[in-house]
This record gives sequence, C-alpha cells and structure tokens, in this order.
Amino acid sequence: MSGGGGGGGGGNGLLYPIVGFVSFIAFLLLSFGDWFDVIYGHTAAAKRPTFVQRNGTQFTVDGKPFYVNGWNSYWLMDHAVEERNRHRIRAMLQRGSGMGLTVCRTWAFNDGDYNALQISPGRFDERVFRALDYVIAESGRYGIRLVLCLVNNLKAYGGKTQYVKWAWEEGVGLSSSNDSFFYDPSIRTYFKNYVKTVLTRKNRLTGVEYRDDPTIFAWELINEPRCMTDKSGDTLQAEMSSFVKRIDGNHLLTVGLEGFYGPKSAKRLTVNPEVWAAEFGTDFIRNSKIPTIDFASVHIYPDHWTRKPDFEYQLRFAFRWMLSHIEDGDKELRKPILFTEFGLSTENKGFSHSNRDKLYRIILDVIYKSGLRKRSGAGTLVWQFLVEGMEEFNDDFGIVPWERQSTYKLFAEQSCRLARIQGALPSQLRHLRKLCTQR
Repeated sequence: MSGGGGGGGGGNGLLYPIVGFVSFIAFLLLSFGDWFDVIYGHTAAAKRPTFVQRNGTQFTVDGKPFYVNGWNSYWLMDHAVEERNRHRIRAMLQRGSGMGLTVCRTWAFNDGDYNALQISPGRFDERVFRALDYVIAESGRYGIRLVLCLVNNLKAYGGKTQYVKWAWEEGVGLSSSNDSFFYDPSIRTYFKNYVKTVLTRKNRLTGVEYRDDPTIFAWELINEPRCMTDKSGDTLQAEMSSFVKRIDGNHLLTVGLEGFYGPKSAKRLTVNPEVWAAEFGTDFIRNSKIPTIDFASVHIYPDHWTRKPDFEYQLRFAFRWMLSHIEDGDKELRKPILFTEFGLSTENKGFSHSNRDKLYRIILDVIYKSGLRKRSGAGTLVWQFLVEGMEEFNDDFGIVPWERQSTYKLFAEQSCRLARIQGALPSQLRHLRKLCTQR
C-alpha cells in the first residue's frame, strides 16, 4: 500500500513538471510564431498570386510594398527545350525560392539560332514555346516571378542583328545597319508580330495566356539597347511600349537600359563611368520618362566600365552610380528603379570571391536602406546564377550560390531584411521561417 502510494505520489511529482515543461514549450512556440508573424507579415492562408503593380516609386503586391531580391538565369527556356535538362530548371527555381528570392530575369526570345523560338519572321517552333510554357508554369509553382526580355541588342540568341538580316535577305530592309532595328518599318512589323504572339500565347500547361499570368513580373523590351548611329537617344523614343500596353494592360514594362546618361544630360560627365558612355545612343532619363514605361532598369559593372583597376574606386563608383539613379527615380522619373544586372568578373587581375562579396554587400545594402526610407531603389537581380554541371552556360560572372557559403548568406540575409520591411509573400513563408530565425 505504502509502496503503491509512494509510486502514485512520485508519478504526480513527475507529471506536474512535465505538464509545466510542455506548456512552457507551447508558450514559446506560440510566442515565436506571433513574433515571426508580426515581423514578417504572415497570413495563414496562401492566396493566389496577383499582379505586381506600381504606386509612384514603389512596386506593390496586394497594395503592400514589394522590394525585389532576385537573380538572372537567362538560359531557362533554352535549357528546358530538352526534357533531360528540365531538372536543372526545377533545381534553380527551387534553390532560388529556398533563399527567399522572388524574381528571376530570363530570355523569352531566341531568334533564328539553335533551338530558336522564332525560326523566321512569324514562324515559331512549338517545341520551344512549350519550353517557355514550362519555365513559366514551374516558376509559378515555386513562387518565383519572371522578368521576361523580348529581344537582345547583342548577337547572342539572334538579337536585333537577326531581324535586320531577315529584312535584308527578303529585300525589304532599309539598311544593313543593326540600328535599323529601331526604325525600319518592316523590321518593326516583324517585332510587333513577335511581341503579340508571345503576349497572347496560351500556356499549354496552365491554360492561361501570358498576358493574364501574374507569375510574370514584367516585360523588358530589349536587353541593353544601344543605337550608335544616333547618340542623342531619340531613335529609342519609339512607339513599341505603347504597342505592348495596348495588348497587355496587366504587366509592368521597362526598356532594358544599362543606365548611361546621354550627351544632353548634366550627369554625363560626373556620374557616367567614362566619356564613352554618353555615345551609345541611349539617355537614361529621357528614355525612361516615356509614360508607358513603368520602371527604369540599370546595370552595374564597375570593372568592365572603367579602366581604373583600383577595386576601392570601383566600389565607390557602384555606390555613387546607384545613389544617382535612385535620386533620378525619386525626383525626375517618379518611378521605381530596378538594378536588373550586376556582377564582378572572374577575369579581373587579382579577382577574389571576397571582393565580389564586398560589391554584392554594397549593392544589397543600398537597396535595403532605400526600402527603409521608401525611396525608389526597388530591388536587384544579380548576374547570374547557375546550378551544378552547367559550365557551358557560364560566363565570367556566373556562380552557383550555395557552393559559396558567404555569397549564399548575403542573398539569404537580404531576403530576410526586405521581408521585415514589406512582409513576407505567401510563397516565402516556409523558407523565411528557417532562414530568418537562424540569424
């Protein structure tokens, strides 16, 4: 009896501490959950994605500010053509999402090249279109939005050179100059037909026309446009943005500029990397002011744009370059500024990954502070991310971020910092709980 009673008394003695401990743990979990929800704007029910919009100098989603932490993987469509390669698209999107990233910029063109989407003017390869369908559908599945570029200024993947070649071969081209892409009526008709076909494409996997799909963050008219035969930038002041907006009123639109100030700009001598930058036929302010352009794009390549090898000088240039364009967004354009490419080449003499991380840190810090102050610096897209086994797609800027812990940490921390400002998107919540509570 006494032994039994003693056993019962010992059981109660143990039970109370256990119950108390469990209650304490439950309290911590609930408190932690509340803390996370308050800091990161958690909503219990994940909603269907809505279109990214613009409110003055800010991007918004569901009326809340949206700051971009993302990357470039130009190769997604091209790589998705072959079924055996599609695991790499999934891996890239999955790993990007796992870092809390929200936007990827990629090519929605391949003109007359291997695996061409547009074989010749108005002729499309359905197999390649289905690859683009796949990229968009998978991006939506992983909560990644896409900036889709519609043509290249460079020769890679056809570009404006291919359009001029087509017109010249058909005997309708006004000039063999690549710059005729911007003004030749026949070439403009080619491009308009291409744009309309892409924007009105019904995705075979989702059943949604591209122009109606909120997975697409924005359209970019052309990657790094330059018109050497008209240094004023006037030739780029064309009606193409209005044409896009007539077809698709849902999505944001940008030109695709590098950010160089034109010959009539007061900043051409004080902010441009060197004198040559004003001679490329673009003018950041005037070409971005077009009413049908929703936001301005800027690139950052301090090592390629200056002959000064001093790395500290290059860092100072990148910092001033960003602040100047954010000032333009606030005061001149009244539009968001998205830094759609930035990087540091491995081919530089004395290159080191720690120096590259220093550049990344400065760029990400500027955007974070812009977000805190509600200024126009709206985000960044690093050039470029890859997955393992893609050496043939690499250039001297490409990285596999999770192979370098310091680099991975920079971008993951940026996701957490921006989420504290804007609140986490539903697609980010699972990943940010892990990423941001470890810091």
